[in-house]
Amino acid sequence: QAQLVESGGGLVQAGGSLRLSCAASGLTFSTYAMGWFRQAPGKEREFVAAISRGGASTYYADSVKGRFTISRDNTKNTVYLQMNSLNVEDTAVYYCAAGFYTMTISTAYQYWGQGTQVTVSS
Repeated sequence: QAQLVESGGGLVQAGGSLRLSCAASGLTFSTYAMGWFRQAPGKEREFVAAISRGGASTYYADSVKGRFTISRDNTKNTVYLQMNSLNVEDTAVYYCAAGFYTMTISTAYQYWGQGTQVTVSS
């Protein structure tokens, strides 16, 4: 059974950095595109970043472009999200997801992690 487990969330001051990890098991990781989404209280889940199966293509939401970097290590079955220059608007639960295509919409992804909380203080 496929499982995605996020880690690396926490509390950070504005301007700081965090690196999220998502470890996958129970699936052939290299055959899945991976995405990061986030959901803030009272808001809908939104796309953050996505990466293709081999890592050659990446996509970002405009709100994080230039600050966040998505990467993957297919030898470790892990996808990462490096988040720099964090601001309070980045506060949310962050989810990783696995899907057959590199898409920006949540419905394109088949498997989801449980989420990790990121809180940015001012």
